[in-house]
Amino acid sequence: MEQKILIIDFGSEYTRLIARSIRKLKVYCEIYPYTKIPVDFESVKGIIFSGGLDSVFDSDAPNPEFGFLNHDIPVLGIGYGAQYIAKKMSMDLSSSGRKEYVSTELSFIADNNPLMKGIQSGQQVTMSVSDDIMISDKLIDIIAAANDRQNAGFQIKGSKIYGVLFHPDDYAKDEGSVLLKNFVFDICKCEPLWTPASYIESAIKEIKNTIGSDNVVLGLSGGVDSSVTAVLMHKAIGKQLNCVFVNNGLLRKNEFTTVLDTYKDLGLNVNGVDASARFLKALHGISDPEQKRKAVGKTFIEVFDDAAHNIPDAHWLAQGTIYPDVIESMPVKGGSVSVKSHHNVGGLPDFMKLKIIEPLKSLFKDEVREVGYELGISPLLINRHPFPGPGLAIRILGEVTAKKVSIVQEADFIFIETLKEQNWYDKVWQAGAVLLPVRSVGSTGSERTYDYVVALRAVGSVDGMTAQWIHLPYDLLELISNRILKEVKGLNRVVYDISSKPPATIEWE
Repeated sequence: MEQKILIIDFGSEYTRLIARSIRKLKVYCEIYPYTKIPVDFESVKGIIFSGGLDSVFDSDAPNPEFGFLNHDIPVLGIGYGAQYIAKKMSMDLSSSGRKEYVSTELSFIADNNPLMKGIQSGQQVTMSVSDDIMISDKLIDIIAAANDRQNAGFQIKGSKIYGVLFHPDDYAKDEGSVLLKNFVFDICKCEPLWTPASYIESAIKEIKNTIGSDNVVLGLSGGVDSSVTAVLMHKAIGKQLNCVFVNNGLLRKNEFTTVLDTYKDLGLNVNGVDASARFLKALHGISDPEQKRKAVGKTFIEVFDDAAHNIPDAHWLAQGTIYPDVIESMPVKGGSVSVKSHHNVGGLPDFMKLKIIEPLKSLFKDEVREVGYELGISPLLINRHPFPGPGLAIRILGEVTAKKVSIVQEADFIFIETLKEQNWYDKVWQAGAVLLPVRSVGSTGSERTYDYVVALRAVGSVDGMTAQWIHLPYDLLELISNRILKEVKGLNRVVYDISSKPPATIEWE
C-alpha cells in the first residue's frame, strides 16, 4: 500500500469501529495489538492509539516503549491512548478512581484547530474517565472540553500529536467521522485511494507475482468469502486455479448440489468431494466448541491435501480469510486472552507441503462484497447470508451426530425459505437455527413427547464485528415456528435469540 493509517489497539471495544470509519473514507488502515507492532513505517501516514478503560496508574496497564512520539508521523490518542501519550510526555495526570464510560456533552471546541474543524459544541459523546489530564500543563493546547472534563482533548504544542478522551465513532450521526476525516485528510494528508477497483488491480498483480507458474488449490464453501477469492484468483491466474468444494456433511440442506450448480456459471474449475462421513467421524465424541472447530479445520486440511496430490505442480492453498478472522485470532494483551480459532488462520501442518495465499485477508466483510460486485459476481451469490466455516458443527451445541445434523438442517431450511418468501431475507445480515443440548416435554395429539429445542438467530450487521438482533414480526415468528414444529421430527419447542454482539457472539459456539 502506498499509504495507510496504523491503529494500535490497547484493548478498546471501539477499535474496529474506528477502522471501519477510516476504510469508509477510502483510506487503507490496519489494526495491530500494542504487543505486536510492525517494523516497516515507510507507507504509514498516521498512527492512532485506541484505548479502553485502563488507567495509566495500573500496575498492569499497557505501557510499551514506542518511538512514534519522537518522529514527524501524526499521532492521535483516543481514550487510554490519550492518557498514554500524556504519561509518555511527562504531563500531569491524576487518577479519577473510576473505570467507566460516561455520556456527556462537549462544552468547548477549538474550532480553529485542524482536528476539531467542523465539530460543534453541545455534541453528546461517550468519554473515558479513568484518568484526568491537567489543563495547566504548559506542553499542550486544550482543543476540547466537556461538562465534567476541562481537558477532553489536547494537542502537544509545536507537533502533530493529539489526544481526545471521547470516542469519535460514538457521536450522534456523523460527527465522529468528521474528527477522523480531519485527522486522516487534513493532518495526515492521505488521499481517498482505497477503492474496490484499486484493490482488485493491486491484488491481481500480487497474486501473479506470488504464484508464478504454480497451480493453486482453493477450498470453496459456497459463501461470499471463498467465492470472491475464487473469482479474483481465476482472474489473476486462470486455469492454474483448481477449486475443491467439499461436502463436509455440515452444510445447509441441499447446499452441496445447489452451490455446485451456481459455480458452473462462473467458469471455475470445480471438483466436488463428498467427505461427509469423514467429518462426522472426526467430530465423534467431541462436545467442546473449540475442539470441534479444530477437528473440522484439521479434516478440511486433510481433504484438501488429498485433492492437492491429484493436481500436478500444486504448491499453494488459497483461502478466503478476511480481516475479522485475522483480528479475532490475535489477542490484545499478550497471550493471556483466549481467542476463537479459525480453521483458515494460523498456518498449515508440517505434513502439508502447500503454501498459503489469502488475497482477502485485509478486507472487512462488506468490502469483500464490494469487491465481488466490482468483479461482476451475481448479487444472488454476493448477498447470501454468511455461513460459519465449521458449518452446523457449531450450531449443534454438544456432540454432533448425523441425526442432529438432519434436524437442524430441516429447521434452518424452513427458517431461511420463509424469510425469503416473506421478503425478510435481504433485511437480515445472517440467520440460522441452533440445536440446543436440552430436551423439553411436549405433546403431539394425545401423545407426550420429549424432544429437542431449536433456537432461531437473526442479526443485522455491516461487517460482523458488531451485530444487533433483528426484531422479526410476531406473526412471522409464529409462521416459522408452526412450520418447524409441524414438519421437523425431533423438535417440540422453538425459541428466538434476542442477544446482540457484544456481549453475545453471532454464532453460539
